[in-house]
Amino acid sequence: MNPLLQPLTSSRPPQPGLSEWFGRLHIDLWLMTLLFVTSMVGLVVLYSASGHSMPQVVNQAERLLLGMGVMAIAAQATPEMYRAMAPWFYGFSALLLVLTLLLGDHAKGAQRWLDFGFIRFQPAEFMKLAMPLAVASFLHGQPLPPSVKTIALTLIMIGAPTGLVAVQPDLGTSMLILAAGGFALFFGGLGYRWILGAIGAIAAAAPVLWTRLHDYQRQRVLTFLDPESDPLGTGYHITQSKIAIGSGGLFGKGWLNGTQAKLDFLPESHTDFIFAVYSEELGLMGVMFLLGLYLAIVGRGLYIAFRAQDTFQRLLAGALSLTFFVYVFINMGMVIGLLPVVGVPLPLVSYGGTSMVSMLAGFGMLMSIQTHRKLLAS
Repeated sequence: MNPLLQPLTSSRPPQPGLSEWFGRLHIDLWLMTLLFVTSMVGLVVLYSASGHSMPQVVNQAERLLLGMGVMAIAAQATPEMYRAMAPWFYGFSALLLVLTLLLGDHAKGAQRWLDFGFIRFQPAEFMKLAMPLAVASFLHGQPLPPSVKTIALTLIMIGAPTGLVAVQPDLGTSMLILAAGGFALFFGGLGYRWILGAIGAIAAAAPVLWTRLHDYQRQRVLTFLDPESDPLGTGYHITQSKIAIGSGGLFGKGWLNGTQAKLDFLPESHTDFIFAVYSEELGLMGVMFLLGLYLAIVGRGLYIAFRAQDTFQRLLAGALSLTFFVYVFINMGMVIGLLPVVGVPLPLVSYGGTSMVSMLAGFGMLMSIQTHRKLLAS
């Protein structure tokens, strides 16, 4: 064939796509997009829930940018670095929890904060990340499925910090820490007999646990069981929340047109109960959209766990993904009356900074597992 008649071909190599460019920065484009869209939804609903307060929205946006920056930094470290630092980070976080118990600030009947003058923070947020790291690192060096001895040691690792947070008291955060460690152990091959045994042990210990609860915690459980018993007192929050959600109907009343929060019927409308505001204004269709975003985030995390290159990465990614699901489940469950009120914010939507930053740092670890896997495979 005459060379002059052959089609012209370029000798340049194919240009990398957008996903590959982000991958070189150790940012997972799919996960980043889902987190960004969910955060924007949060800012929109926060403007309405806060009574059209732009300062609160701007403050939340600044915290979001800080969290995204922490996420990007966390994504740069390799999984091997995380595995090496896991025991030290766990020990440091546990020490901070002990210091909180001894020296922490008292506020509203709780002792959850450490104040060193130049900085004030909640050490339990560190343990949310340290727990899955430590359990995944410990199980990485053990034969799986874990032996009875390994399970016992792991349960001690999980139980001690969970107890330290529970006595602050902070039941919501202690549940999240317990879930983070428990899911890592579950992905490590924990048998269903152990799970059923744990449920039975908790049920058997319920009477003892009931006596150890604070008065307001017991009242929350009683209100959960029968909120109509005191609709103007302890059952007021959940009653107004149900009214707001039910009045939203299929398509909602429209953005900024909700009445429960606007007329101050719904307490904590911009924090723990922001989901009720969202449901009233955007209805069932809006709720389905938000649930779709959350499920997509969890699904992406589990996909990263499925493709992880070793046991540590698989356990860590799976634990972080399902702990995020627990965040969503607890908040929505307590707002619609399926769970007692425990003060867990709606991820990326509720107003607040500390929990958002720690959560996005966890997503940075997920991105590290995904993007460094690609580099090793290439």
